[in-house]
This record gives sequence, C-alpha cells and structure tokens, in this order.
Amino acid sequence: MLRTALRNVLAHKARLLMTVLAVMLGVAFVSGTLVFTNTISDAYQKSSAKGFDQVDVAVEPDYPDDGRDDLGKDPELTQAMLDKAAKAPGAESAIGVVTGFTAIAGKDGKLIGGGFQSQGGNYWGDKDPRYPLKSGKAPSGKDEVAIDAETAKRAGYKVGDTVRLSVDGPVLTPTVTAIFTTDDGNVAAGGSLALFDTATAQQLFHKTGAYGEIDVKAAPGTSQAALQASLEKVLPQDLTSTTTGQKLADDQAEMIEAEMSGLKTGLLVFAGIALFVGTFIIANTFTMLVAQRTKELALLRAVGASRKQVTRSVLLEAFLVGTVAAVTGLLAGIGIGAGLRALMGTLDAAVPAGPLVISPGTVVTSFAVGILITMLAAWLPGRRAARIPPVAAMSSVHATATTKSLVLRNTLGALFAAAGVTVVLYATTMDGTDGQAPMGFGAALLIIGVFILTPLLSRPLIAGAAPVLRIFGVSGKLARQNSVRNPRRTAATASALMIGLTLITGMTVMAGSLQRGIDKMATSALKADYVVSMANFNDLSPDVEKKLAKTDGVTTISALRDAPARIDGDTEYVTGVKGSAIGELTDLKVDNGSFKVSRTQAVVDDDTAADHGWKAGSTFSVSYEDGKKQQLTVAGVYEGNEMIRGIMVDIATLAPNQANPGDAQVMLKTAGGTSDATKDKLEKALGNNPAVKVQDKQDVSNEIAQMFTLMLNMLYGLLAMAVLVAVLGVINTLAMSVFERSQEIGMLRAIGLDRKGIKRMVRLESLVISLFGGVLGVGLGVFFGWAAGELAGAKMPTYELVLPWDRMAVFLLLAAVVGVLAALWPARRAARLNMLSAIKAE
Repeated sequence: MLRTALRNVLAHKARLLMTVLAVMLGVAFVSGTLVFTNTISDAYQKSSAKGFDQVDVAVEPDYPDDGRDDLGKDPELTQAMLDKAAKAPGAESAIGVVTGFTAIAGKDGKLIGGGFQSQGGNYWGDKDPRYPLKSGKAPSGKDEVAIDAETAKRAGYKVGDTVRLSVDGPVLTPTVTAIFTTDDGNVAAGGSLALFDTATAQQLFHKTGAYGEIDVKAAPGTSQAALQASLEKVLPQDLTSTTTGQKLADDQAEMIEAEMSGLKTGLLVFAGIALFVGTFIIANTFTMLVAQRTKELALLRAVGASRKQVTRSVLLEAFLVGTVAAVTGLLAGIGIGAGLRALMGTLDAAVPAGPLVISPGTVVTSFAVGILITMLAAWLPGRRAARIPPVAAMSSVHATATTKSLVLRNTLGALFAAAGVTVVLYATTMDGTDGQAPMGFGAALLIIGVFILTPLLSRPLIAGAAPVLRIFGVSGKLARQNSVRNPRRTAATASALMIGLTLITGMTVMAGSLQRGIDKMATSALKADYVVSMANFNDLSPDVEKKLAKTDGVTTISALRDAPARIDGDTEYVTGVKGSAIGELTDLKVDNGSFKVSRTQAVVDDDTAADHGWKAGSTFSVSYEDGKKQQLTVAGVYEGNEMIRGIMVDIATLAPNQANPGDAQVMLKTAGGTSDATKDKLEKALGNNPAVKVQDKQDVSNEIAQMFTLMLNMLYGLLAMAVLVAVLGVINTLAMSVFERSQEIGMLRAIGLDRKGIKRMVRLESLVISLFGGVLGVGLGVFFGWAAGELAGAKMPTYELVLPWDRMAVFLLLAAVVGVLAALWPARRAARLNMLSAIKAE
C-alpha cells in the first residue's frame, strides 16, 4: 500500500500541484507571520536592553497606598533626592532624567519620525554617558539642542544648522550644537530624539527643578540588588520606588512580546482563513482523484486490501502532499518574513537591526499545519474510497445522491442557517462587547448552513444565468449543464471564493457605515470653522490660543482643556471652555435647561447627568487639582457623543487651579469662513508648525475617511491570500473536470464542436461557478456587515447603514475575472485534446 501511495503521488504530479500550492500559500502565511513577528520582537528586545546598559537602578516617583486623592497630579523627584541617590553607598553616579514629546521638522517643513516616536529629553552635563557625542559640544541654554545621528542623517542636519521644533505648539528655532548616537528603541524604530540642557528640558516639559526619573550607576563590585537596597534606605519610601536595570529590561521585553502577540494573532487569523479556504480545495482534489481511481481501488479490495488499508493509502498520499507543501511553505514564509521587514524600512517604519529569527516553534508549526490540514481534508474522501465494494469497479463514486441523502443534507443545512440567522439577529439587540461572541457564533453557524445548502442553491442561481448563456449557443448550454451536473463539487469550488468575498464585503459595509456615523458625529456637533490640535494628540500650550486670538479675522475662539477634579467622592475629568464662546462653536442638542457656561454654571452630557441624578438647576461641589473647592449649578443637560461629552466649566474658573495647563484642542470661527487663504494665515500664525493640525470640517471628515480606507486596504491585502487560494481551487476543479470528461470532450469534437467552442464552454463554466460564489459571498457579506454595524453602532445615534454599491459591483467583477483567469489553462488543455485519444480514454 505504501508503494501504491507513492506511485499515485508521482503519477498525478500535475493534478496535485494546485493542492500543494493552496496548502503552501497558507503555510507560507503562517510561517511568514511567525518569522516576521519573532524577528521584530527580538530586535526591539535587544535594542531596548541596550538602553538599560547605563542603568543599574532606576528611581521613579510613587504614591503611598493610603487612599490619598491625587487628582492625577504626579509626585516629583527633587534635586535633593538626586543628591542623596548619588551619595548612596554603592552608587558610582546618578543622572536626573527629564523626557517629553518633541517634534522636529525637516528642512522641507514636514515632521520627522512617527509622531508618538518623536521624543525629547535632557543631556546631562558636558558628557552624558547615555549619549556619546559624534560631533559638536553639549547643548547649553534654550537656544541650543542636540539631535540623534539617525535624524540628522535623514533630514540632512549638521552642527551649526538651525532646526525648527515644537514641544507643545509654539515653534522653537534652536541651533544644533551636537549630534549623538543612541541605543534608544524609538530612534531605532524610525523616531527622533532631541536633547536640551537639563534646565531647559525641565522648563519645556513642565518639570521645573524636578525630574521624571533618576538613573543610578553601581560602583564596581556592587550588585544591582545591593544598590537597590542601599537607595531604599536613603530615599523617602512614601514618594519613590526603585527598580533594577535588569527588571526594567525584562519588563520591557514582556511588554514588547505582548504588543507583538496582538499583531501575530491578527495575522494568524487571516492565515487561518486562507487555510480554511484551502481545505475545500484539498477535499475537492482528493474526492476527484478517488473518483478517477474507482477501478484501481475496487481491484485493490478484490485482491485482499482492507478498508483501513485503502483509507491509509489515501491519507498517506495526503501526508506526502502536505509534507511537500509544508517544506515549500516554510521556505516561502521565511522569504515573506524577510520581505515584510524590509518593507517596513521603505515605509519609514524602520526597525532595530538584528538577525532573521527562525525559531524551532516556527518550523514545527509549519509542518504541523501543512500536514494536518491536508490529512484532515483528505480523510472524508479516503473514507469514501474505503467503502467502495469490488463490484463497483465499473461505476462512479460520484453517482447521483439518493433522495434520502439530499433531504438529510438540505434539512441539516436549513437548520444550521436558520439557527445562525436567529443568533446573529439576537446579537444585534445586545450592547457592545456583550454581543460579539454570540454574533461570531451565529456567523459561523450561518456560513456552515449556507455551505451545506450550496448544492441546493446552485441549481436555481445558476439557472438564472441561462438566458445570458443562450447567447453563446451550444457552448453556453453545455457550460450551464456542466455547472450543475455535480452540485457538490460546484458548491465546494464556489464556497472557497464565497468565504473570501463574504469577509471582504462585510468589512467594507461595516467600515463604510461606521465612517459615515463618525463623520456625521464629528461635523454635525461643530459650528466652528476650524479645529486646532497636536498631530500626536498631546496637549497644546495655552500660548496657541493666545496667538490665534490675535490673528486677523478670528471672531470667536475657545480652547477645550481637560483637567482632573473630585466630584461626589470620585475623580472625574472636567472640560474648561470659554463660556461666552462655546455656544457659538458647537451645535449640541440641549435636552434640559440651557447651554450656558459661566463662572458658577456648568453644562453636562446626558450620561453624566443620569449617573449623578442631575438636571437643570441641580448643584454640585467640585474640588480642583490644587485642592480648592467650588459650588457649581447645572445650567443644562446636552446630548453627548464620542467627540464631545462630559462636564463643561468656564476656563476662567479652571485655569487658576492648574499648575501646568494644556489644551486638548482650540476651536475658532473666522469672519470669512473657511478658505485656503484663511487656513494658511492660521498656520503661519503658529509658525507653520508640522506638529500642529489646523482642520476645517472637511479636513476632519477626510481624516476619518483616510483612517478607514487605510484599515480596509490592509484587510484587503491580508484577505487577498484567501482569494488567491480560491482562484487555485477554481483552476484545480476545472482541470480535474476536464480530465474526468475527456471522453465527452472527444465526442463533442467528433460531432463538430470546434476548439474555440470547447474553450468557450470551459470558460463559461468557470465564469458561472465563480459568479455563483461571488453572489453568495456578497449577499452574506452585506448581511454580516449590517449586523456587525448594528452592534458597533448601538451607542452611536448618527450611525446609518451604507451599502457601497460601487465596491460590491467591483467585487462581483473580481469574481468574474477570477473565473476567466482560472479557466485559461484548463480551457486550453481541453481544446488541445486529441479527439480520438480522448474517445478511447477511460
């Protein structure tokens, strides 16, 4: 039986090629994902570990666990604490660390780095061991800065150049006095790092006279644990916490691993989809191979082979095919992993240097996936093969199914589909995350039900194409008959394409609907002409509002400033606004009272009012971050949304109680409304700062659309693998079908159907099967997209269903293109069959 299995694999190389390719693509996706994520994770971990080489113990601020209300205000590490740390027994030196966001503009005026990876800090003294100088001297004073070598190289800066940068809005123009090297992970990943002298950094990052961290270096012969114990004795335990450098490196490695696991899981989900689609192809292939070897299998049974031996021979073939696919898939996956890493570099998402990581787990997973998927898919055809009695030698395994089996299949499919629809509809009535699991379960039941019902659905749906196929004469008629001749095989082929298009269509419908809802929410609540904010969502300096207010043409302006406060015993955030202007800048529906904000009056959103039991006229006490208290009256209750919500108080009341105020955004109206000239004027007033966004309603809408478009394009790219596997399935089915119908094709040629007619017949058959899968996929996708959108938009009053008719037409066109392309080789092969040899074929 072993020799028989080997002979069959070698005898059917061409037939099994598509199956190998289908499994190989899935394995390549899995192994490529593992290689890529392991490589990136390893590079980041090693890079971050280097960053702790100069840190034996890190001292950070900490609160005592005594229930004290801190209102979000961080404790500070003072100069006195730094001096004590430097003199602690076992300490060689101590460095005070100050960090914060710093955006550096290139010579072209555009932001360097990735926004969140744009960092700033302090250079310690004249020679900081953390940052070896490559050229120049240490920065001194507010007009000098040092920048990292990678940023200098990318932007073309050198010592002596003037650089434009921003910390919280206003543009600074210091001179580059030094270029340094660093092992900072953000810089290695494509970010930027700017260093000021310590006093300047403290002033810029609102740490005047204080530090965010103290890094202590151990004296020779002193362990990190001993130094930590020594520091804990000399530093106030109620305000500081200490961590060894090794612990910091280990924690950083764990955090990187956790972050990469999310990416890995997401990519593996799509790999699983591709493998799931490939399972249909494998099962289809082995079913047809078994059908073509009916006589051979019956003869094996007649000469003494048992059912188990026949099943094992088919599974052995699957094992060999799976092994070949796993090997080639692993090699292709290694190439994919290396390619993805290189691609990140070209997209300005550089990663730290490091070797390509091919772990034993990746190799084992690749072989396990390739072999197990193939053998599982081949088990049912193998089991059917074992049940063929010797007397069936001259009959086909694919004999017409009995009425009983068809009734059973259709009943089972209807039950699954009905249960799936019911669960999905029930999930749409649930709230948010509570409905995710039921919806996923219902979707799985519905897909299984439709798959089981696909043979039944194929006849009426394909029959609908009959009027169009008649245009092509005999070829069209034969194509329709061939499409429904074996409904199960047609169903298995169409289902592979159906799954891919279901996911693509569903995501498109859901994303488009949510985009429309968020777009309406963001723009309908605004009457302001422009909204100004930081590109990385950090707080703006209060100077930004002052500069904009002085700009010619600005008529109404208000900052939105979030601050922690104590209300009814709990810490909540209040939003400071200019009371006299906020009503002209927003368009929020007021359910109760009036939209009036003053020194003694506030407005609250409906959810907050319900939580506290407030209504217009209610009073409440608020305690600000400096401890001062005030009694406020609720002037009105408005309908909040995801963009604007919470407790609004007058900024004139809030500002005196804040140590380091910062604005989330600034809204304003201008005399001439929105125009390119007005926008240019506002940007110029802010120094054309690349870190600050000046947006009108259309810009806000475009930004939301861009976010969803980027997400969809990424998903399309990942799902393209499943569609590609489905294409291989159509090619495989047609090629096997052509081989199976060799006699029939020979007879058609003998009675007058020319080669063009044969090609047209095969192409139309492929087109019909592909469009059948496309129609099912788009239909299911619309249903799932609607259901998922209803669930996600349950708390979004502005949500509305958007059916992307143009994209759905493109998806159906894609299905048609798949059918045409998949038929090229099988159609050519069918047309080139020698009619006499084909007629004599068995």
